[in-house]
Amino acid sequence: MKALFGIATVNRRDAANHALQAESQGWKKQKRQQWFSLLLAGLASALVALLIVFALVPQWIAPYSPTAMMTDRILQPPGTANWLGTDYFGRDILSLVIYGTRVSLLIGFSSVLAGVLAGGILGALAGYAGGWTDTIIMRMMDILMTIPGVLLALAIAAALGPGLPNIVLAIAAASIPGYARVMRGGIVGLRTRGYIESARALGASNWHVIRRHILPNAVSPVLVMATIGLGSSILTGAGLSFLGLGTVSEIPDWGALLSQGRGYLTVAWWICTFPGLAITSFVLAVNLIGDELRDRLDPRVGA
Repeated sequence: MKALFGIATVNRRDAANHALQAESQGWKKQKRQQWFSLLLAGLASALVALLIVFALVPQWIAPYSPTAMMTDRILQPPGTANWLGTDYFGRDILSLVIYGTRVSLLIGFSSVLAGVLAGGILGALAGYAGGWTDTIIMRMMDILMTIPGVLLALAIAAALGPGLPNIVLAIAAASIPGYARVMRGGIVGLRTRGYIESARALGASNWHVIRRHILPNAVSPVLVMATIGLGSSILTGAGLSFLGLGTVSEIPDWGALLSQGRGYLTVAWWICTFPGLAITSFVLAVNLIGDELRDRLDPRVGA
């Protein structure tokens, strides 16, 4: 009997040790994943910061002027004199990519800011007011969401014509329904909370309740969506520029560089490759930053 009791005790002890080891291994694996995710987000932030520096002071970094035509180096492959090669005018591709960063980032940031402001205001109004206001605004958003965002931006840009303000307006208009629905969903879930009712009972105005109690708690999902939407805006802007609906300037953006180099893919692959890599790198970087922000701001995801 004592032997059986001893065996049972040993089995329980072994099971407890195995459980502790499994829990320790799971915790270590989770920590490694967190550190790896943080490392990726740090590298992505560094890349975005570098591109912002390119956009702010391209003349300090670019080796040549973007309009300098070196006729003795036309369609030169990447080398020591021109690290990323030259185009059919003899312009340095590295300088063009660096100078094109300004217009590309300006399109992305401006369109996201305009979309967040317009969509956030409409979503906040619909979510807080409710009733017919909510119904009318959200049905309008539903109508816009039935049209693919890229197609809507393309239609608006084609109707307005090329130009920086027009392309920003087109991309922003296509993103408004998404931001409006996210903001409206967050506010609908907050407006019936106890502290909101208490603030109203104490005589707080609607503007005070929205500004002090609702918006600070509803803005996090919109911020994450805007971060990820920045990459989509850059990609959409590049697509519109590729189709000839972008900015009209002697310094092309990344999408215009792709469009200019598509006819030379067989003889000068570098004209399209490096602007495409710049677009891909930026989109990937902001998506990684958006994922990290989501994990930081949403405890349910980080749990």
